[in-house]
Amino acid sequence: MTKIAVVPGSFDPITMGHLDIIKRASKIFDEVKVVVMNNSSKNPLFDVNERMELIAEVTQSIPNVKVDSFSGLLIDYSVEVKANAIIRGLRAVSDFEYEMQITSMNRFLNEDIETLFMVSNNQYSFLSSSIVKEVAKYKGNITGLVPEAVEKALHLKFQ
Repeated sequence: MTKIAVVPGSFDPITMGHLDIIKRASKIFDEVKVVVMNNSSKNPLFDVNERMELIAEVTQSIPNVKVDSFSGLLIDYSVEVKANAIIRGLRAVSDFEYEMQITSMNRFLNEDIETLFMVSNNQYSFLSSSIVKEVAKYKGNITGLVPEAVEKALHLKFQ
């Protein structure tokens, strides 16, 4: 039986922290679906297709990673792709409460799909897409915080 994990997020844009979680998940699961969730409450810098293209580019060397998007409930997507698990990254203790609420709701909706938490690599524990965008907007150095392709895309957005 193929073990499938879903790594959800807005990925606006994908950071080295996200990439670290994706790479680690790819070593555990047969297939990893990185799914760009279209969150209507957010005002993204990159549209869904741009985010998917960037993720595909920076994960092309990981053969068991597939990129997708979805606009509904994450648990519905997970059922649709026959996922065994949802992978959520935790940067700090402050992330846990929010993630626990989401996990509890997903378990309420479908108890057959497990949620697994992966603790961020320490070097990325401060990193978020929001902070990267803020620094890039004001021409700050983001080298090493995002993959090179993402760095270029951010510089183009803020020209």
